[in-house]
Amino acid sequence: MNTRWMSAVLVSTVALAVACDKPAEKAQAPAAQAPPAEAPKTQLEIAQANTGLFKPLPKTFASPDQTKAQEDLGRMLYYETRVSKNHDISCNSCHNLKTFGVDNEPTSPGHKGVRGGRNSPTTLNAAGHFAQFWDGREPDVEAQAKGPVLNPVEMAMPDPDTVVNVLKSIPGYPPLFADAFPGEADPVTYDNFGKAVGAFERNLVTPSRWDKFLEGDHTALTETELKGFNTFMASGCQACHNGALVGGGSFQKLGAVKPWPNQADHGRMDVTKNAADDLVFKAPSLRNIAKTGPYFHDGSVKDLSEAVAMMGEYQLGRKLNEQETGEIVAWLNTLTGELDMNYAAQPELPPSGPKTPAPDPS
Repeated sequence: MNTRWMSAVLVSTVALAVACDKPAEKAQAPAAQAPPAEAPKTQLEIAQANTGLFKPLPKTFASPDQTKAQEDLGRMLYYETRVSKNHDISCNSCHNLKTFGVDNEPTSPGHKGVRGGRNSPTTLNAAGHFAQFWDGREPDVEAQAKGPVLNPVEMAMPDPDTVVNVLKSIPGYPPLFADAFPGEADPVTYDNFGKAVGAFERNLVTPSRWDKFLEGDHTALTETELKGFNTFMASGCQACHNGALVGGGSFQKLGAVKPWPNQADHGRMDVTKNAADDLVFKAPSLRNIAKTGPYFHDGSVKDLSEAVAMMGEYQLGRKLNEQETGEIVAWLNTLTGELDMNYAAQPELPPSGPKTPAPDPS
């Protein structure tokens, strides 16, 4: 037999045997496919995810026991100039309900034209704030209403008794007080003056397109406005401006991360005498903010875009660029609401009586 042929056969047989002894190799699995990339979220989807800190404005801030008679009396007193020393200033003078509850002045002129030290905030939605005045020195609108009347640089009445005497001297008011506060032996009091004005102010509520969005109308805001809200959130503004009023619920230090330019007004420290409250003010509501300038406690900034940029720089440590500022302002405009002027319009006031004191210009 051919030895070369025999060797070839032997080698082939051994190779086959070795191959049969080896375990079968598993079939190679196909490479795993990456999951499809998630589509970028829309501005609407981002905004919907960001609304947890906000809620729609209530229809009223009325207390359970207030009455229509109190509201009607309070409306008259809100427009009543005879409770000022010179019979020329009313609540509406500085908080004009035709111009979103403000006078659009840096500070308001009071008795004999003397200006106060702080900007007059709006009375619209003010009843929902957790405290009143920039420094929070009063708890509610009923207490707040009594302050300006006795302030020597505002309405300048010397004392509560003088106010009461004027109201009693106007024949139409005692019956209205009696209707508003039934069962009281002497209803014409300074406390009841404040309660009536407060009852009126508790219905000065201004729902806006922002409320429609929060209530589920996703067409209420434009794409630009939605982006503005998302920029507002991404910038951290919601730390101070949240809730139904988008603010008005906390005290904050002005110049939290960078010293504020004007430090002449010490804010809440003047009330508490606590050094920790230096430059602490109530964070204002942003409702109707596009209509209630000039801005800040001193009315020092006229332009809303500038005010937004300053908040970013001094409160958040962020240099907002022009685009970001413009986006936020676009959203802030959606907070401009509508006041029911059928409710808020000036009524006819009772005529003076023969014993009503004359104006005192001194």
